[in-house]
Amino acid sequence: MERLLEQQYAIKFCVKLGKMGKETHDMIKEAYGDAAMGRSGVFEWHKLFREGRERVEDDDRSRRLSTSKINENVSRVKNLLNHDHRMSIRMIADDLSIPQTQIFEMVKENLAMRKVCTKFVPRVLSEEQKANRKVICQDLLHHVNEEPDFLDNVVTGDDTWVFEYDPESKRQSTEWHTPASPRPKKARMSKSKQKSMLICFFDQHGVIHKEFVPPGQTVNAVFYVEVLTRLRKCIARVHPAIVNNWQLHHDNALSHAVFRVVEYLAQHKVAMLPQPPYSPDLAPPDFFLFLRIKLTLKGKHHTSVEALQGAMTRELSSIPVQAFLETYENWKTRWQQCVDAEGCYFEKF
Repeated sequence: MERLLEQQYAIKFCVKLGKMGKETHDMIKEAYGDAAMGRSGVFEWHKLFREGRERVEDDDRSRRLSTSKINENVSRVKNLLNHDHRMSIRMIADDLSIPQTQIFEMVKENLAMRKVCTKFVPRVLSEEQKANRKVICQDLLHHVNEEPDFLDNVVTGDDTWVFEYDPESKRQSTEWHTPASPRPKKARMSKSKQKSMLICFFDQHGVIHKEFVPPGQTVNAVFYVEVLTRLRKCIARVHPAIVNNWQLHHDNALSHAVFRVVEYLAQHKVAMLPQPPYSPDLAPPDFFLFLRIKLTLKGKHHTSVEALQGAMTRELSSIPVQAFLETYENWKTRWQQCVDAEGCYFEKF
């Protein structure tokens, strides 16, 4: 007890000298060794003396510092966090005049809370949009259960931009190093201005049709109808067995949903598989094909648009049939995940 009182005098002396909390703790530890006061205790006393406390002796047991960690204070901390989930431990401690170490214990142990990063999603869905996603997925699952080969004649596709140079992701840049090695550094880089738009359609057996949009060409209704005409010819050549009963799946882009496109598909008796709006997690081109080819092209420089297009063509050709089959199975799994999540975005997409 006397040893602790002696250290409390030493802490007060350090505060008078203008020492910081860490400096004070280091000096106490060096002077008293194994008998030194704990880090949290040094910081608590340092804070009290810095705020004007003169009394060095401990308060009566009923008023000891540790008693601030009571149910009332836990409730106060919880109320602050409910009001603002971004408050830091320091801000809470300053607001409630309770040491940071005790605030940390209350948050981690009593409230069982942890800080999590925000997850980016394509869109903050309304309740109506969530319900729509769930209904569409339930309907598609019903068709699959009634007809096991329901997806055999479904062709899906979309368009995407691919850049001549797209920087590697942070995960792709990871390297193995020993603890003594310095952390590797790389300059922040942007995507190149030169790019090419790829339009690609595929089924569970592989790519059926792909083309690159000419520079300066807008993907409008007129152009998209021309693309669909070329797609129909490819299906007749590659899969003649489904040429009269294939179904098209694409997203809800304006050029896909206009009357001219809908009328063209109706004239040629092409049914459309429904796709919920703002749902890349339910579109195979987004969660599989484009993600795969872009990941392999990241960090690679291409000397021209033609070289980029050649690289994309090779990547598409290298994807095995098994990958497409697994994607269609994964597609059905994602419908179920969406239903289980009540129409919300699920964890991975």
